[in-house]
Amino acid sequence: MSNVGVIGAGAFGTALACALARGNNSVTLWARAADQVSAMNQTRMNTKYLPDVALPDGLSATNALSDLANMDAVLLVVPAQTTRAVIADPFFETLECPLLLCAKGLERDTGKLQSDIVAQTHKHLTTGVISGPGFAREIATGKPTALTLGFDDLTQGEALQSLLSTPTMRLYLSDDPLGVQLGGALKNVFAIACGIVSGAGLGESAQAALLTRGFAELTLLASKMGARAETLSGLSGFGDLVLSCTSKQSRNFSFGYQVGQSADFAPTNTVEGIATASAISALAKRHDIDMPICFAVSEVLSGKLSVQDALVRLMTRPLKREA
Repeated sequence: MSNVGVIGAGAFGTALACALARGNNSVTLWARAADQVSAMNQTRMNTKYLPDVALPDGLSATNALSDLANMDAVLLVVPAQTTRAVIADPFFETLECPLLLCAKGLERDTGKLQSDIVAQTHKHLTTGVISGPGFAREIATGKPTALTLGFDDLTQGEALQSLLSTPTMRLYLSDDPLGVQLGGALKNVFAIACGIVSGAGLGESAQAALLTRGFAELTLLASKMGARAETLSGLSGFGDLVLSCTSKQSRNFSFGYQVGQSADFAPTNTVEGIATASAISALAKRHDIDMPICFAVSEVLSGKLSVQDALVRLMTRPLKREA
């Protein structure tokens, strides 16, 4: 039995903790709020984020990061925009085991990847990433899921792959953590776009076209930044894009649907693609890459462009060869 820590008791963090605990690991799940920790330990449920999902044996909750000091691996599953604040805790200065980053987003103000944020302040930490197509409730309830583990060192990555894979959660290994992160972050923006198309009643043909052209934009920017094409075509790229762009279980798609249907820009929960849209637009301009869908989403979300005007802009762009 291995000891695994999970930092972040939202829906996805709780789901990963559940899957790992059912895989015969001893899992400690950290939440900031003491009342949430107490409730989870007493009721054996995370009623705020995953109501009606029983927490398995082998999973305990804590609000003390020090309880995660002697782990074989720690998963950081907090929203992308809070990563920098969370890792400022002195706990991370003494962490010795690998830290696996699970947030799918770029930092709004800097455009930095999650691994870059950690490396900036904790160069001693060994980091990897976990990403791919998986909804929290399905993972938590034992539905079969396949994700990507991105890790530079394949030998150490294989050990973590074996440790963290379970009968219901299969990890595929990649030594391209850059590509794994970019696929997970960029797909959120295109999921919002597909949601807008669906909510505005523009049709499934338009949604399919947008998903396809979104993948082309994703691949173009990620490749320019050094990611590998096969990573982008895998689970953490194309796989996650397809899932997030076609289901209302996706927070980003659902938010986009809300925008397209009623022009309501108030998210009801964490929607990583909102902040990532502006960060990616800035990155694309820095690399001199044309990403018309991403630019349109960013401008719609910032109030600079209406959904109808965005549609007109995209449909009247100069004709070109498909690439």
